[in-house]
Amino acid sequence: MMRVPGQWRWRTSTGAAGSLAFGVLIGLFFGPASLAAPMQADPAVEIHDRIADDAPDAKRVALTLDACSGKFDDDLIEFLIRNHIPATLFATKKWLDKNPYGVSVIKSHLDLFEVEDHGENHIPAVIGAGRKVYGIPGEPDIIHLRREVLGGAHAIEQTIGVPPHWYRAATAEYDSQATQEIEKLGYKIAGFSINADAGATLKQAAIEDRLKHVKGGDVIIAHMNKPAGDSAEGLSVGLIQLLKKGYVFVRLDQVDLKVIPGTGR
Repeated sequence: MMRVPGQWRWRTSTGAAGSLAFGVLIGLFFGPASLAAPMQADPAVEIHDRIADDAPDAKRVALTLDACSGKFDDDLIEFLIRNHIPATLFATKKWLDKNPYGVSVIKSHLDLFEVEDHGENHIPAVIGAGRKVYGIPGEPDIIHLRREVLGGAHAIEQTIGVPPHWYRAATAEYDSQATQEIEKLGYKIAGFSINADAGATLKQAAIEDRLKHVKGGDVIIAHMNKPAGDSAEGLSVGLIQLLKKGYVFVRLDQVDLKVIPGTGR
């Protein structure tokens, strides 16, 4: 089933006026009316997506790279630039603030890269006091979730100059309340179908092996924030092999996604 995002979408102006508008909008969302409905915990799920309407033999693949916090994997991004491989980059405000050089490289290649929202502070999209995903605390309430989504979007527009349209939460897990709220805010949620590097923890051989299973329509998730890991090495080999097999890489702004039946929500 296709996701249809809400009609409202956050827009900002640059400079002081944009900051003021952001503050006013946040104030509106965080007003007393937002506190009226207490949230009950519901299960978190990992959303798995494929490119909509693509058959396995279509050979279109979407590469997505997360920049949670940490550093800039220069080797990986330079490899993509040399080989003209487009990618969708999900960046947090934390990462953007800490990596001005990486931001400058990305901004000079917006023909290849689009930058989308990974949140303000890399907080999982699960709502309820004490809830965690992989040991990372989630959001205490829906107000904080809104802050995470809108704060990340604002940082991207201010830093990159292009408003985001997609959202991927920390850990890529969501409960149903968070999913509904993110879509109400006007953002499409980006799942995946191939986890290439398991949070940049896998060794090169394991990454290469996972990429051997890619089929047309797949959405690959990997990471560009841990240069000390093997993501650059494993992706460099695996992606070249996909190119040799005739696969074509697309960004998420060029396609839509659909939930894989039996997964996600």
